[in-house]
Amino acid sequence: MVAEHRLYVGRFAPSPTGPLHKGSLVAALASWLDARAVGGRWLLRIEDVDEPRCSPEAADTVLRQLDALGLHWDGEVVWQSRRTALYRAALERLVAQGDAYGCACTRRDLESQPLASDGARRYPGTCRDRADVLPRAWRLRVPVGEVAFDDALCGRVAIDVAADSGDFVLWRADGYCAYQLAVVVDDADQGVTDIVRGADLLTSTPRQILVQRALGLTQPRYAHVPVVLDAQGEKLSKQTRAPALEPADALTDLAEALAFLRHPPPTDVVASGREDLLAWAVQRWTLVALSRAT
Repeated sequence: MVAEHRLYVGRFAPSPTGPLHKGSLVAALASWLDARAVGGRWLLRIEDVDEPRCSPEAADTVLRQLDALGLHWDGEVVWQSRRTALYRAALERLVAQGDAYGCACTRRDLESQPLASDGARRYPGTCRDRADVLPRAWRLRVPVGEVAFDDALCGRVAIDVAADSGDFVLWRADGYCAYQLAVVVDDADQGVTDIVRGADLLTSTPRQILVQRALGLTQPRYAHVPVVLDAQGEKLSKQTRAPALEPADALTDLAEALAFLRHPPPTDVVASGREDLLAWAVQRWTLVALSRAT
């Protein structure tokens, strides 16, 4: 049976740097099912804040792919590239509060620093207490100590962001808002209550929680689902040239994604078509089944 209704606003937020693949379908489907199973809303946000890497053609492809899969969203699509004023206002507030500061360091300045869990160089705090900086970027002043949260699938997660990455970037040297600030501002502005996404973003969550705390925002509930790996054991991604989803294969792709999410559909349900398959999945969806895969 469908779970009792509660306030629930979920979202899927792809970056239009290429088409969706089977890995992104798993994340989208898990998020969509988790919202629909409780009668909640499911929003679509196109994370094109990194404009040089994104393209309108890729965004159009993503929209067509979701439509072919039957993963329909509620309300208007939100485009990050049109929300710069919101991000700038949030940054200015953090600077005024003393929670963010300007940084003049270049990539070359940091190339000897160890890598953080997100792949960036750990910041040693070079510009943290300087008043004479001509800012190239802006960073969050990260407090010492662990940032902990309870994930619906991964349990208690605690990461010492100060030790891992140090003060991370909020506004990039090329003039674009960084992911960690944009996603927090967007989730709060859209009233997102539940974030279901891939486990590759698990280590980003403590950074986002720090931004939420600095801005006085409510922390959403989190669930990080397992990522799909290729034959070499690497995460399926655009960088590893994962094949794009084809509309003609939507039914098969949905059935495979459900099986990966520990909800393998019966053959007769698959044969009955996309709408019946999704209805079957909504009725039976539970995140608990995924705990065996994490």
